[in-house]
Amino acid sequence: MTEITNFRGETSPDPVHRSSDDAVAALIRRVGERVRKARELKGIPRRVLSEISGVSPRYLAQLEAGEGNISIGLLQRVAIALDHRIEWLMGEDDPWSSDVNRVADLFRAASADVQQAVMRKLSPEPIETKRARRICLVGLRGAGKSTLGAMAGKALGVPFVELNREIEDHSGMPVDEVLALYGQEGYRRLEAQAVERVICTHDAMVLAVAGGIVVEPETYNSLLGHFHTIWLKTTPDEHMARVRAQGDERPMAGNPEAMEQLKSILTSRESLYARAEAQLNTSGRPVEESLKDLLALIEERGFLK
Repeated sequence: MTEITNFRGETSPDPVHRSSDDAVAALIRRVGERVRKARELKGIPRRVLSEISGVSPRYLAQLEAGEGNISIGLLQRVAIALDHRIEWLMGEDDPWSSDVNRVADLFRAASADVQQAVMRKLSPEPIETKRARRICLVGLRGAGKSTLGAMAGKALGVPFVELNREIEDHSGMPVDEVLALYGQEGYRRLEAQAVERVICTHDAMVLAVAGGIVVEPETYNSLLGHFHTIWLKTTPDEHMARVRAQGDERPMAGNPEAMEQLKSILTSRESLYARAEAQLNTSGRPVEESLKDLLALIEERGFLK
């Protein structure tokens, strides 16, 4: 822990680190209490929970006493054994008395139409007003976001912005250098800031974002709330072929498993991309045809009205 020396030469813990340590200790106690309560409510002896979860009775005893700093992997095993969501064991809202968790479960189980109706009810301002005339294209690299976005912006008479270009202009360096200097976490922070800037500066636009933005919940929720989002879809083969056609050999160079990795990424993100307001499949379609489809979709859904 970092220590600070006062004017007498005495040392004391850094208050920032002390505060974070206190928060961690409180979380460990909360998790232990939740595990114990869930086990007791279900009438499961600690020995039985140990057998089901694969976590030793001694470790479970330490955990329930607020003394065991359990790993996420082991806590997930315990949650599964208790038939609980792991977030119920960690979150600040009590899973047995809070309406928040009940509402969240009902929302997850509801249809897309019901979810949208709920969001409209809960939003402090109409979602249509928040989205204004902004359109955002999401999807994996090679789906056609930049190409179709630029063409659509020109045809519709609205600005086209690539979020990565916005990041580069603001940071004064290419995205590759941003990643090298600040890492993935730093890049995601700049990405979130860039989204906020374009929201503040454009009421009408077409925006193309990087494929991985959907894995950042807060940033993606901001996009969904402030833009009419369209998921541009295509097959893994076309994703790869289009990237290579742009002169980028990196996806395949020295990596025979690149295609399998791409398919895995696409599969893992499909449910996130599917949260977009609309979808457009560009598979096997010439650019001109896909542009017509995109413009027709925008007109049909009234995204620029």
